[in-house]
Amino acid sequence: MFLTVFLICMALGMVVGFLAGLLGIGGGLIIVPALVFVLPMLNIQGEIALHIALATSLASIVVTSSTAALNHYKLGNIPVPLAKVLMPFVAVGAVLGAVLADEMSTKALTTFFSTFVILLACYMLFSIRQTVHRNLPGKPALRIVAVITGVIASLMGISGGAILVPFLTYCGVNILRSIGVATACGMIVSLFGTVAYIFAGIGHHNLPDWSVGYVYLPAVLGISLTSTILARYGVKLATQLPVKTIKKVFAAFLIVVAVEMMI
Repeated sequence: MFLTVFLICMALGMVVGFLAGLLGIGGGLIIVPALVFVLPMLNIQGEIALHIALATSLASIVVTSSTAALNHYKLGNIPVPLAKVLMPFVAVGAVLGAVLADEMSTKALTTFFSTFVILLACYMLFSIRQTVHRNLPGKPALRIVAVITGVIASLMGISGGAILVPFLTYCGVNILRSIGVATACGMIVSLFGTVAYIFAGIGHHNLPDWSVGYVYLPAVLGISLTSTILARYGVKLATQLPVKTIKKVFAAFLIVVAVEMMI
């Protein structure tokens, strides 16, 4: 069963890596529901399974988002001044989110996860034909958005791209630049969130073997081994598709996850 879980995570990593490059997300919206289904195969307690899924998702996203961010940087898709404003504050939010998650029940976390995914899906659907361009807010407002993004991302085990990409495109930032910034911020969210989840889980009596805090290392290894391979292809496709197509793919992806979580 251990080997089965490892192989499932390798297959999961291929999907996650491709989506990280294409949509500017770290794949947490796929990893978390998948791990919630897979972890009970190892007799991991249901009450702690979601916390492990969130932490493990963030840990695997460190590698995926770093690879995608590097590829976007090489292609000139990351506006450095904007990234510098957002990155320190998404880190703060990520730590706060992990601390908050440790105090929440599995039911509360599941409700939060599914509800927010539904909201994201609805927004992306209604914004597909949006043509109005707005200016970015000032630095104080951007910092607040960054902290909120970090908190929500850490609570959901995601990189934050599902939040930042809609927000930045709403403010008139080019879709490719939005995705580029999201991957850079996702790298920071996942790194700081992972460290916070490790410290939060240390000493928990129900943790499985091969865990560091809430992070389950075999799943991280399986996802990370394959996610980096396909990340570059996702980035390449993102530069070739028209804006509306990328938005439609993003919206459809969120809807599928929302329905799955509701069921």
